[in-house]
Amino acid sequence: MAYYDEKLAGRRLQRCYEVAQPRVRQYLQAEIDHLRRRLRPTDQVLELGCGYGRVIFELLGAAAAFVGIDSAAESIQLAGELTPPGAPCEFLAMDATALAFADDAFDVVLCVQNGVSAFRVDQVALVREARRVCRPGGRLIFSSYAAAFWDHRLRWFELQSEAGLLELIDRHATGDGVIVCQDGFRSEYVSPEGFSALWQAVGLPPQVTEVDGSVVFCEGVVGKMD
Repeated sequence: MAYYDEKLAGRRLQRCYEVAQPRVRQYLQAEIDHLRRRLRPTDQVLELGCGYGRVIFELLGAAAAFVGIDSAAESIQLAGELTPPGAPCEFLAMDATALAFADDAFDVVLCVQNGVSAFRVDQVALVREARRVCRPGGRLIFSSYAAAFWDHRLRWFELQSEAGLLELIDRHATGDGVIVCQDGFRSEYVSPEGFSALWQAVGLPPQVTEVDGSVVFCEGVVGKMD
C-alpha cells in the first residue's frame, strides 16, 4: 500500500478518477449502483481503503452511517475536507489488516475498486480481519476487475501515466491481467476463482457476481466466529 500512501494519495488519487475515460466511468458507476442495492437503511458500514471518500460520498443515504479507513493520511485529510456538513460519515487513518475496532462493530464491510489486490497485503489476513469486525449476519462485500475489462483498464492506466500520476508503463512486464510501471508499481486483480478460494480459506461461503462486464463482486454472510 506504500505507493498509494506516498505517490497516489489525496488530490493525485482524486485526479486518477478525473482522467478516466467514459467506459471506466460506466464501470465506476456500475460498482456504486450495485453497492447501493446491497445496503439497507439501518446498516453501519465500514469501507477499507476509502481513499478521499469517493465511494462513501456516492453511497450517502443508502445506509445509516459510514466509517472509512485508509493508510494514507493525505487521503484521509482530503476526505474530511470534502465531507458534506452533517453527513453521517467519518474517516480515519488505519491499517486494514489491524483494525482498531471491537469485534462485531459493523453490519457491512466494503473493500471495493480492487482494494483487495491494491493493498499489497496478505489477502487472507485482510478478509479475516474484515470478518472479525462484522456482526454475525452482516456482510463482507469485496470487488475486483473482470478479466473482460482488460483493454479499458489498461487504457485508464495509460491515461494516468500520460497525466503524470503514474510512471511509464512497462510494456514487457504488463499482461495477463497485471499492469506494471517502470518504477515497480503493479496493479493486479482477483479472479472469481481467486475470490472463491479466498473466502473458503476464512470459512465463508462465497457469492461471486460479475456486473457490467467490468467488475467482479464477492459477498459473504458472516456467521459466528469459531
